[in-house]
Amino acid sequence: MKTAEELNYQRIAEAIEFIRQNFKTQPSLDEIAAHINLSPSHFQRLFTEWAGTSPKKFLQYISVAYAKQILTSDQQISLFDTAFETGLSSTSRLHDLFVKIEGMTPAEYKNGGKSLTINYSFFISTFGTLIIASTTKGICYMAFEEDESKALRDLQNKFPSAHFVQKQDDFQKNAGLIFSTNDKQLPKIKLHLKGTDFQLKVWESLLTIPQGQLATYGTIARQIGNPNASRAVGTAIGSNPVAFLIPCHRVIQSTGVFGGYMWGPTRKAAIIGWEQAQNEKNR
Repeated sequence: MKTAEELNYQRIAEAIEFIRQNFKTQPSLDEIAAHINLSPSHFQRLFTEWAGTSPKKFLQYISVAYAKQILTSDQQISLFDTAFETGLSSTSRLHDLFVKIEGMTPAEYKNGGKSLTINYSFFISTFGTLIIASTTKGICYMAFEEDESKALRDLQNKFPSAHFVQKQDDFQKNAGLIFSTNDKQLPKIKLHLKGTDFQLKVWESLLTIPQGQLATYGTIARQIGNPNASRAVGTAIGSNPVAFLIPCHRVIQSTGVFGGYMWGPTRKAAIIGWEQAQNEKNR
């Protein structure tokens, strides 16, 4: 049985997918509400409660035109400089958060995590069900997945020799608080990651993208000192084991198109729009 929050996100996701597919026609409130079989007033109220902003403004946030405007405003200036100049990063949740990446030792991950104990639990987030997993050192895995059995299988495939315990610990509780709207009370979150030096460098670079802002694969490649490695950067981003905390959803194509996302393009658009809405509320 789905919770009210899960059902609400499902409806919101349907609306966002409709907006994604039809943004060029700028659909009206009535059209979007009709698509998900709700009255305009009910949809307006539900959407505003979820996103903290109106459907109309949310449409503006996630439109490709908005992304292109950011990317093409000045070909000579980086997205990071642009974000700081406009002041849009001042209330960034992840920008204010201290997240430390610590690579796992070879011994811990030899043979797929042999002798490693991983705790995991499920969390109902703003964007659907999450599985969050952690070791004694920090969060090692976080993914959106509505099917809990599949979520556990995917986790086990990442660490085939580890021992798994369904148990919620402080690392997981702190990670779940990332969806809180109170930036100042967010705790420090530590990550414990398995990855190559290149992957860790890319993932660490993603952490510098302010909430609600966007970067391209080329920008990340330049950021890590490999300007010709856009394709390799894309592969590393696609291997990101920690959804949302490592914000791979903030990376888009150089054309301004949002592009793919491991946990679905509709969810990616929803997260980008939601972060924009939170920035506007906090300004």
